[in-house]
Amino acid sequence: MVVALFTLIGSLDRAARHSAGATTLSLLQIVAGREAIRPSEIADLQHVHPSLVTRQVQDLEDKGYVKVTADPADGRSCLVALTPAGADEMSRLREVGLDQFAAFVADWPSEEVRTLTALLEKLQSSKTAGTTRALRPGRRRWAQQERAVPRHPGEPAQTRAGVP
Repeated sequence: MVVALFTLIGSLDRAARHSAGATTLSLLQIVAGREAIRPSEIADLQHVHPSLVTRQVQDLEDKGYVKVTADPADGRSCLVALTPAGADEMSRLREVGLDQFAAFVADWPSEEVRTLTALLEKLQSSKTAGTTRALRPGRRRWAQQERAVPRHPGEPAQTRAGVP
């Protein structure tokens, strides 16, 4: 499960780096969630260097998707706010993403797609709520049963806890 999850995350990261739409959507979604936000806060939320956000914000401002104003509370900073054009672009990019997702799961039964969606939303909520909570190794509730797992192809299985 871990290998599959990290492989999927790596693929999504590579796709996002090569897709201006994914980067734009991510930034627009963060800005849309607030009345106005500092670029440094965007960088923190995206886990990227502030200089990258500065370039992204300038590009979105040039396209009319965000408005940048001086921060009245701090003359050294600015505030970024979504424009109506930015809201429209965010909606368009969401539709593109939904179309891509639909293509990935086109052969899946509807119930499986709904289950995946619900589980991904639950995972995101747990990730958000549990970023400070850490479990000791071997304390995974879902992995308490021992299973026989082959160490290498062709070798006899050995019992190991925590392998789904």
